[in-house]
Amino acid sequence: MKIFNLSENCKTYTSNVYFVLGTWKAIADMNTLVDVGRDPSIIEKINQTSTGVGKKKVDQVVLTHSHYDHSSLLPRIKELFNPVVYAFSESLAGVDHILKDGEKIRMGDRIFEVIHMPGHSNDSICLYNNQEGVLFSGDAPLIIRSSEGTHEEGFIKSLAKLCRRNITSIYCGHGEPILEDAKELLRATLKIVSKN
Repeated sequence: MKIFNLSENCKTYTSNVYFVLGTWKAIADMNTLVDVGRDPSIIEKINQTSTGVGKKKVDQVVLTHSHYDHSSLLPRIKELFNPVVYAFSESLAGVDHILKDGEKIRMGDRIFEVIHMPGHSNDSICLYNNQEGVLFSGDAPLIIRSSEGTHEEGFIKSLAKLCRRNITSIYCGHGEPILEDAKELLRATLKIVSKN
């Protein structure tokens, strides 16, 4: 699996937009955008990326949630690349398939588990690949260092589910990925939010 952050160096406020491809760009691989953001400059980056001979540039889009900074460019992406669009939200226009907690979806050359992650929004999901320990977290608040505030039970249950997974890297909706101590950071967060 190859993961590219298309939103690096974007001038417009946007979420991270990850382009997930198979290592060998095989016909069976699913070229996937995790979120689409709101900066049109990613379109040129998609077109410049080698995605495999005889393959669509973008087979599918998986939205981590429906907030504007993650989904605004969806109409343009649909118009240009005609991908199948997956989301947990029923309210977002342009979604072809409503995801469910525990569902499996192929992205690149790997299978990802959909984990509903309420807390940031009711339609937030994380996407976890067991083979490589990769987690796409959207805007789920996974690294919490203060015990101030309360957290809903659904969030705590989902966080506990993540802590049972072998997560080695977290690709967040904003900022740099967490490539070291991911599992330890998740466990520390669970300990903090479970106290409240």
